[in-house]
Amino acid sequence: MSEFITRMEEQRANLFSQIKDVIDGAEAEGRGLDSSELEKIDRIEADIESAERSISTAKTNETRMVEASAAAKGFVPAETANTDETSLRSLVKGEVRSADFEFRDLTSSASLVDRGFADEVFMAARAVGPILETSQVFNTAEGNQIVYPVMSAYSTAALRTEGSALPESDPTFTNITLGAFKYGVLVPVSNELLTDSTLNIQSIIAEQAGNALGFILNNEHTLGDGSDNPNGIVTASSEGVVGAGTTPTADEIIELVFSVGQAYRQRDPGFMVSTQGMQALRQLKDGDNRYLYDVRVGEPDQFMGFRVFENTHMADLGNDAKSIIFGSLSNYKVRLAGGISISQSADYAFNEDITTFRAIARADGDLANADSIKYWAGVAA
Repeated sequence: MSEFITRMEEQRANLFSQIKDVIDGAEAEGRGLDSSELEKIDRIEADIESAERSISTAKTNETRMVEASAAAKGFVPAETANTDETSLRSLVKGEVRSADFEFRDLTSSASLVDRGFADEVFMAARAVGPILETSQVFNTAEGNQIVYPVMSAYSTAALRTEGSALPESDPTFTNITLGAFKYGVLVPVSNELLTDSTLNIQSIIAEQAGNALGFILNNEHTLGDGSDNPNGIVTASSEGVVGAGTTPTADEIIELVFSVGQAYRQRDPGFMVSTQGMQALRQLKDGDNRYLYDVRVGEPDQFMGFRVFENTHMADLGNDAKSIIFGSLSNYKVRLAGGISISQSADYAFNEDITTFRAIARADGDLANADSIKYWAGVAA
């Protein structure tokens, strides 16, 4: 069973549990369900139906893939032009030792095969942490340092009477400098697997390289201090609210939201939280003992109408821990340089009959404006 189906079944079970909690609460108070509770159950039922459709579709597709694989055995395709898949096959056969794969359209709705191998790696990396999903990601062919301009003050207009000269008002620019730090991983694959004619080698290497690279890229772009590594989104953010304790209150979260300027609250705003921070938000209730957190299926959860992204690399709740940030998450810039480089060696682990693939990516990142994202930090009593 695929990870997607497992995840969707877990989400469905969570939704069942939420309905049970609502009913149990009404039963404990010896009353029926009120209108708000019925509306909540209706929303959850809709999410359950959506999850069940996703599970059914995924299971049907798995069955089709098995049937297609069986039908394709022994089929010899005609000669085709060089593609990412044929390049990887050449690597597997030892015909070439290395190949570079170019990022194409990272926002396309096309299938992973259409995107190409580098973008399949990228999509796997996005599943490991939210940074590559929430940030503005751009690609460059080379890895030399680039200066990214940032507007820090806008031109201003003024009221003038007829015939009066208009004032000059130049916008103010600052900039951030982005380099290209190298990250890599070795992926060993047994030669027994490689000789299996039905093996989708592209997906295997893409998943392994994507998970490994995505994990470290998410960590570096979250907590990096800008010294021989990216300036992480948490490090680069500015102080918004210092809590009265190590667990946030609803009022403190409201204060955090409004500590960010209006322009940034309207530009792709959202929360990024640690696992414990997400749990704390999930447990906040209003005056009528109703949860404020809105669980969504197939899309990010919401709190106060803003999206919530869990980032396992952020600090747990604790003294002076920046466990929650809020603001224009896309104002964090991630620069990827030169695509994905894949090399192979049959000699590295020759005694184990293993072919080793090396995946390398180069990246850097920084926040364009520190005021665009603010953090909440707890203080021990």
